[in-house]
Amino acid sequence: MKKFLAITLGGLAALYAGLFAVFYFDLDGKFLYHVVEPFLCKHYDKIERRDISKVPYDVDKYPEY
Repeated sequence: MKKFLAITLGGLAALYAGLFAVFYFDLDGKFLYHVVEPFLCKHYDKIERRDISKVPYDVDKYPEY
C-alpha cells in the first residue's frame, strides 16, 4: 500500500511540475502563436471572397451573401 501511495504521489507531483512549467513559461500561448495561428492564417487566406466594392449600389436591393 505504501508503494502504491508513493507512486501515486510521485506521479501527481510530476504532473503538477509539468503543468507549472507550461504556465510559467507560457508554453500554451507560444504553441498557439507559432503553430496554430500560422496554420489558421494559411487556411483562411485561401478562401475566395467577393469584392463588395464592385457590387452596384441599389437603394431598394440588398446584395446576396
